[in-house]
This record gives sequence, C-alpha cells and structure tokens, in this order.
Amino acid sequence: MTDVFTPEKRSEVMSLIRGKDTKPEKLVRSYLHRSGFRFRLHKRGLPGTPDLWLPKYNAAVFVNGCYWHRHRGCKYAYTPKRNRDFWLAKLTANAARDEENQAALLRSGVRVLIVWECQLNTLKGCERTLPKIEKWLMSKSKYREIPPLA
Repeated sequence: MTDVFTPEKRSEVMSLIRGKDTKPEKLVRSYLHRSGFRFRLHKRGLPGTPDLWLPKYNAAVFVNGCYWHRHRGCKYAYTPKRNRDFWLAKLTANAARDEENQAALLRSGVRVLIVWECQLNTLKGCERTLPKIEKWLMSKSKYREIPPLA
C-alpha cells in the first residue's frame, strides 16, 4: 500500500507526534491527582525519564504508546509496510531501550509501572485500568505491567 502523503507531508505529520503530555498520559495524571496522589512529571535524572515520578511511593509510571513502544500482541503495534527495515530497526531499538531503562530503575530500587495507551482508549478501558494503577501504588509490588483488557 502506498502512502497517501508526499514524503514532505509525511515528515510534517510525523513531526507533530508528541512524546510528552499525550492524551493517555493526561488521563492517568488527572485520575491520580483526583485520587490524592502527588507526582513529578518527566523526572530527569532517572533512567528513561518516567512520565510520572511518585517520590512518596518510590514509583515510576510510564504511559507508553503501543506503536512506539511495541506493545506485544496489540493491534496498534504494527510495523509499517513502507520503509519496513528502517521502522523495524527503530521500533525494536525503542523497545530494547525501554527494557534497559526499566531494569536500571528496578536495580536502583525504584518501582516501575507500565500503562499502555490501548488500555485507555475507551471509557470501559479507563474504568478498568485506572483503579489498577492506584491499587499497584498502594501495594509493595516492584514491577507491574497492567495486563491487556480481556
């Protein structure tokens, strides 16, 4: 399948994709703040610069996009057909970097939570996922990846 955009337009469209303050990230932030949790955004100095840093709970929360971070088994984690080798290398490197950063956080004693974008796409998904985040923060669990919706 050919791209519907010219290479210049595609470049412009891709440049508009944000890495911070995404809609799923704002949903998680809003829910946690309403629930009384206080956090820092994009804490520099920690491996991977977590989206949310909760010092009271020694916890880092990553709200990952399924496409960019290669959510296994997710329909949004596809590989583009055009320029496939480039994208496969880039997206695989993203996932490997994420794993390295999470391992470094865990080694340093920081708790790590991964929330996937697809889990927050629907109202039902939000209702099921957001309370799990709060429950995890209150637990003593070191690592958690919110399981996919059934």
